[in-house]
Amino acid sequence: SPLAADGMYDGAAPGAGIITGVGRVSGRECVVVANDATVKGGTYYPMTVKKHLRAQEVALHNRLPCVYLVDSGGAFLPAQDEVFPDREHFGRIFFNQATMSAQGIAQIAAVLGSCTAGGAYVPAMADEAVIVKDQGTIFLGGPPLVKAATGEVVTAEDLGGGLLHSRTSGVTDHLADDDSHALRIVRRIVATLGPRTPAPWERAPVEEPVLDPAELPGVVPADARTPFDVREVIGRLVDGSRFAEFKAEYGTTLVTGFAHVHGHPVGIVANNGVLFGESALKGAHFIELCDKRSVPLLFLQNITGFMVGREYEAGGIAKHGAKMVTAVACARVPKLTVVIGGSFGAGNYSMCGRAYSPRFLWMWPNARISVMGGEQAASVLAAVAKEGTDVEALQTRVREQ
Repeated sequence: SPLAADGMYDGAAPGAGIITGVGRVSGRECVVVANDATVKGGTYYPMTVKKHLRAQEVALHNRLPCVYLVDSGGAFLPAQDEVFPDREHFGRIFFNQATMSAQGIAQIAAVLGSCTAGGAYVPAMADEAVIVKDQGTIFLGGPPLVKAATGEVVTAEDLGGGLLHSRTSGVTDHLADDDSHALRIVRRIVATLGPRTPAPWERAPVEEPVLDPAELPGVVPADARTPFDVREVIGRLVDGSRFAEFKAEYGTTLVTGFAHVHGHPVGIVANNGVLFGESALKGAHFIELCDKRSVPLLFLQNITGFMVGREYEAGGIAKHGAKMVTAVACARVPKLTVVIGGSFGAGNYSMCGRAYSPRFLWMWPNARISVMGGEQAASVLAAVAKEGTDVEALQTRVREQ
């Protein structure tokens, strides 16, 4: 995400100092991870590590080759307590490289600048590595550290330059004249990779929706409290605006059914109101059905949560909701989530929130995620506050936050 670390670290790390994305290299979809050396020398802040790990997670789940454009000074030392020691910290990057390589997911690195300390392991652990002559360097300890530790005085180029690693150490496999040459070599390497993993489902011809997707801003209200028919959203997302609804007359506050998106079959689970016990059972049934048929799942979240009250608790809504949450957690097919409105409380769990490992999660500009909605939060806060609290004013303040 280009917004990673926005407003953090006193604005010192825009984009978390790293650029990640999915693109085509020599016709092959790849995950690209590029250090931004203009941000603190490409060093890793806590959010930099998180963003790098997320890119590797995308590569692992989708079996995409990884291309690393390396220009990094390693961990950002003032924040090393949040970067270095824990499981999901800096070392996990190299763990992921090793395990993905072992699974046949290519790891390719191009050294375009300095690779110091931990940064040196990215090219060292790659399947193939390229380094730019007279520009790229790889060493565990730079010249100042070497002088302090051993007294040896050595230049960066002599210590870990392109000629050394291409001719003597063998750390790198290709020597490039400049950045452009290095990228051409990377493209050539990707072109030699084996065949793609075949999709486990048949892809249909792509069709544009009959209903205009440009109308979506007028379909979904800016105020999450305003109801709308989610079928109007589905009709503007799916191929040919065709949607084969499942259990249309049962549990009507959850809309489920089959469609195609860009030619790919999908099972859609979309909120159309608060979840009742019947809605949850319907959702669990449909999710299990898609899992058995190897149909990817698309969740459209706009959920205030599960229905509360004595009648519904007595009806076992907690157990019914748990069945849907279990179905989401255990589904083995690819899961994609789009938050098109509110996503509150346990409703987030039942609709495949981030904790349930969707391969991708998107949020529309009007979307909100929290334990409960602003109105409910204000009422709870007012209830525990002293008598005489202005509930309406509190609700307004919470809503604005």
